[in-house]
Amino acid sequence: MSSQSNLLKIWSKCQSLPKGKWLFSKAVCFKAPYFASIKPVVNELKLGYCSATVKNRRAIHNHIGTIHAIAQCNIAELCAGLMVDATVPAKTHRWIPKSMTVNYLAKVDSDMRAVAEIDFPRQWLDKEDLVVPVKMYNSRDELVFTADITMYITAKKR
Repeated sequence: MSSQSNLLKIWSKCQSLPKGKWLFSKAVCFKAPYFASIKPVVNELKLGYCSATVKNRRAIHNHIGTIHAIAQCNIAELCAGLMVDATVPAKTHRWIPKSMTVNYLAKVDSDMRAVAEIDFPRQWLDKEDLVVPVKMYNSRDELVFTADITMYITAKKR
Protein backbone atom coordinates (compact mmCIF):
# COMPACT_ATOMS: atom_id res chain seq x y z
CA MET A 1 0.00 0.00 0.00
CA SER A 2 1.37 3.41 -0.99
CA SER A 3 1.85 6.08 1.66
CA GLN A 4 1.60 8.81 -1.00
CA SER A 5 -1.26 11.24 -0.37
CA ASN A 6 -4.35 11.12 -2.57
CA LEU A 7 -3.55 14.65 -3.70
CA LEU A 8 -0.08 13.63 -4.89
CA LYS A 9 -1.55 10.59 -6.66
CA ILE A 10 -3.96 12.86 -8.55
CA TRP A 11 -1.14 15.30 -9.31
CA SER A 12 1.01 12.47 -10.70
CA LYS A 13 -1.82 11.15 -12.88
CA CYS A 14 -2.56 14.60 -14.27
CA GLN A 15 1.09 15.14 -15.23
CA SER A 16 0.84 12.37 -17.83
CA LEU A 17 -2.10 14.11 -19.54
CA PRO A 18 -2.02 16.95 -22.05
CA LYS A 19 -2.49 20.22 -20.13
CA GLY A 20 -2.20 18.21 -16.91
CA LYS A 21 -1.18 21.16 -14.74
CA TRP A 22 -4.15 23.16 -15.99
CA LEU A 23 -6.49 20.21 -15.43
CA PHE A 24 -5.19 19.64 -11.89
CA SER A 25 -5.56 23.35 -11.11
CA LYS A 26 -9.16 23.33 -12.38
CA ALA A 27 -9.92 20.31 -10.18
CA VAL A 28 -8.50 22.12 -7.14
CA CYS A 29 -10.71 25.13 -7.90
CA PHE A 30 -13.73 22.86 -8.29
CA LYS A 31 -13.07 21.40 -4.83
CA ALA A 32 -12.38 24.85 -3.30
CA PRO A 33 -14.31 27.28 -5.57
CA TYR A 34 -13.06 30.52 -4.03
CA PHE A 35 -9.60 29.95 -5.51
CA ALA A 36 -11.11 30.05 -9.01
CA SER A 37 -11.29 33.84 -8.75
CA ILE A 38 -7.52 34.06 -9.29
CA LYS A 39 -7.31 31.31 -11.96
CA PRO A 40 -4.17 29.69 -10.55
CA VAL A 41 -1.97 27.15 -12.29
CA VAL A 42 -0.13 24.75 -10.02
CA ASN A 43 3.37 24.28 -11.47
CA GLU A 44 4.92 21.84 -9.02
CA LEU A 45 3.70 19.79 -6.08
CA LYS A 46 5.76 17.42 -3.99
CA LEU A 47 6.35 16.59 -0.35
CA GLY A 48 7.18 19.83 1.44
CA TYR A 49 6.87 22.02 -1.68
CA CYS A 50 4.28 23.70 -3.91
CA SER A 51 4.53 26.45 -6.51
CA ALA A 52 1.77 28.11 -8.51
CA THR A 53 1.35 31.07 -10.83
CA VAL A 54 -1.36 33.62 -11.44
CA LYS A 55 -1.59 35.75 -14.56
CA ASN A 56 -1.80 39.52 -14.19
CA ARG A 57 -5.30 40.40 -15.39
CA ARG A 58 -7.76 43.20 -14.77
CA ALA A 59 -10.23 41.01 -12.85
CA ILE A 60 -7.80 40.76 -9.91
CA HIS A 61 -6.59 44.37 -9.97
CA ASN A 62 -7.09 46.95 -7.27
CA HIS A 63 -7.96 50.61 -7.85
CA ILE A 64 -4.37 51.49 -8.87
CA GLY A 65 -4.09 48.77 -11.52
CA THR A 66 -1.89 46.30 -9.65
CA ILE A 67 -2.76 42.87 -8.27
CA HIS A 68 -5.06 43.17 -5.28
CA ALA A 69 -3.74 42.27 -1.82
CA ILE A 70 -6.40 39.59 -1.32
CA ALA A 71 -5.49 37.92 -4.62
CA GLN A 72 -1.95 37.70 -3.28
CA CYS A 73 -3.25 36.14 -0.04
CA ASN A 74 -5.31 33.66 -2.09
CA ILE A 75 -2.35 32.30 -4.03
CA ALA A 76 -0.34 32.09 -0.80
CA GLU A 77 -3.09 30.13 0.95
CA LEU A 78 -3.56 27.88 -2.07
CA CYS A 79 0.15 26.94 -2.22
CA ALA A 80 0.42 26.44 1.53
CA GLY A 81 -2.75 24.36 1.68
CA LEU A 82 -1.84 22.13 -1.25
CA MET A 83 1.67 21.57 0.08
CA VAL A 84 0.41 20.71 3.57
CA ASP A 85 -2.32 18.44 2.20
CA ALA A 86 0.23 16.62 0.07
CA THR A 87 2.72 16.34 2.94
CA VAL A 88 0.81 15.67 6.17
CA PRO A 89 0.07 11.92 6.47
CA ALA A 90 -3.72 11.78 5.98
CA LYS A 91 -4.06 8.41 7.71
CA THR A 92 -2.77 9.73 11.02
CA HIS A 93 -3.15 13.53 10.98
CA ARG A 94 -5.38 16.35 9.79
CA TRP A 95 -4.84 20.08 9.35
CA ILE A 96 -6.65 23.39 9.11
CA PRO A 97 -5.40 26.94 8.49
CA LYS A 98 -5.20 28.89 11.75
CA SER A 99 -3.70 32.27 10.89
CA MET A 100 -1.82 34.25 8.27
CA THR A 101 0.68 37.07 8.60
CA VAL A 102 1.55 38.87 5.38
CA ASN A 103 4.07 41.43 4.20
CA TYR A 104 3.49 43.42 1.01
CA LEU A 105 6.96 44.33 -0.18
CA ALA A 106 6.18 45.90 -3.56
CA LYS A 107 3.31 46.53 -5.96
CA VAL A 108 2.62 43.50 -8.12
CA ASP A 109 2.33 44.71 -11.70
CA SER A 110 3.01 41.43 -13.53
CA ASP A 111 2.23 37.73 -13.35
CA MET A 112 3.06 36.29 -9.95
CA ARG A 113 4.58 33.02 -8.75
CA ALA A 114 4.12 31.77 -5.20
CA VAL A 115 6.23 29.12 -3.47
CA ALA A 116 5.38 27.35 -0.21
CA GLU A 117 8.13 25.19 1.26
CA ILE A 118 8.89 23.46 4.55
CA ASP A 119 11.75 21.24 5.67
CA PHE A 120 10.95 17.64 4.92
CA PRO A 121 11.07 14.91 6.09
CA ARG A 122 9.82 15.78 9.55
CA GLN A 123 8.04 14.23 12.49
CA TRP A 124 4.34 15.01 12.83
CA LEU A 125 3.04 15.82 16.29
CA ASP A 126 -0.41 16.27 17.81
CA LYS A 127 -1.73 19.80 18.39
CA GLU A 128 1.11 21.39 16.48
CA ASP A 129 1.28 24.85 14.92
CA LEU A 130 3.13 24.42 11.64
CA VAL A 131 4.24 27.77 10.19
CA VAL A 132 4.39 27.55 6.41
CA PRO A 133 6.45 30.33 4.79
CA VAL A 134 5.24 31.46 1.38
CA LYS A 135 7.24 33.71 -0.93
CA MET A 136 5.81 35.42 -3.97
CA TYR A 137 7.75 36.75 -6.93
CA ASN A 138 6.85 38.94 -9.88
CA SER A 139 7.76 38.06 -13.46
CA ARG A 140 11.16 39.73 -12.97
CA ASP A 141 11.84 37.24 -10.14
CA GLU A 142 11.73 40.00 -7.51
CA LEU A 143 10.34 39.12 -4.08
CA VAL A 144 7.11 41.13 -3.73
CA PHE A 145 5.17 39.42 -0.94
CA THR A 146 5.75 37.03 1.94
CA ALA A 147 3.33 35.19 4.19
CA ASP A 148 3.62 32.95 7.22
CA ILE A 149 0.56 30.73 7.31
CA THR A 150 0.04 28.79 10.52
CA MET A 151 -1.55 25.39 9.99
CA TYR A 152 -2.95 23.60 13.03
CA ILE A 153 -1.98 19.91 12.81
CA THR A 154 -3.71 17.33 15.00
CA ALA A 155 -3.44 13.58 15.26
CA LYS A 156 -6.55 11.62 14.30
CA LYS A 157 -8.14 9.66 17.12
CA ARG A 158 -7.94 5.94 16.51
